Amino acid sequence: MWYHKPVINEELLQSLPNLKIVASSGVGIDHLDLNLLSSHGVKASNTPFVVSTDTADLGMALMLASSRRLVEGYQMAVSRDTEYFPADWLGTEVSGATLGIVGMGTIGYKVAERAKGFEMKILYHNRNRRNKEEESAVGAIYCKKIDDLLQQSDFVLLSVNLTPQTHKLIGRRELELMKPTATLINISRGLVVDQDALVEALQNKVIKAAALDVTYPEPLPRDHPLLKLKNVIVTPHIGSATKKTRRLMMENMTESIQAGLTGLPIPNEVF
Repeated sequence: MWYHKPVINEELLQSLPNLKIVASSGVGIDHLDLNLLSSHGVKASNTPFVVSTDTADLGMALMLASSRRLVEGYQMAVSRDTEYFPADWLGTEVSGATLGIVGMGTIGYKVAERAKGFEMKILYHNRNRRNKEEESAVGAIYCKKIDDLLQQSDFVLLSVNLTPQTHKLIGRRELELMKPTATLINISRGLVVDQDALVEALQNKVIKAAALDVTYPEPLPRDHPLLKLKNVIVTPHIGSATKKTRRLMMENMTESIQAGLTGLPIPNEVF
């Protein structure tokens, strides 16, 4: 499966009685009905580890691009109407700012490692707390309640799996807890954020900006309000989109398929 295609449903499974394994690209498995697959004796795998470095890099890139208004700056620099650069055209500092990471898994932790290089204060909220050695290595402070993280952070970065518990995890209430100067960065799944509430928050300056590699649907309708706001950056779900990583993802999938067909333990099997 690539980009969640083909759709694995009852009809497809019944049409493929000899199917042994579904190998899915990427980390997320929200598009897979694992109970349905199991009921047909079909195993599943993904490629969770090879995507983490590039996705963390993109998270930092979105933070920097949004804070320093790179898209707006580029448009100003190349516009035929530009006669001078205004002195009061300002961005927001990243170095020394507070970063709140929601979801401190492999990707979230790699973001923290990069943020440490920018001397950021790092807060994180996670289902399970990291051990003290891991926390101290990046200077991360655990927030048991997400509300505490939202209230303190200059940048809130989402790096969680999409589950029933994280569906629309960030809604109107959570956005209103954030600083009016804060930026929301989403490198997880679009449905982790209530998009209507986000549009409203951005339009009404409840928060300052958003940088999104994921939306719902993908791509957004061309007339969607998020595409019209100057304080929003949207990229086309490119967290893992480098040549090396995409090749490694395909190699991982191939290894899982070969193992699944020969009855060997499946690398990266999803249970």
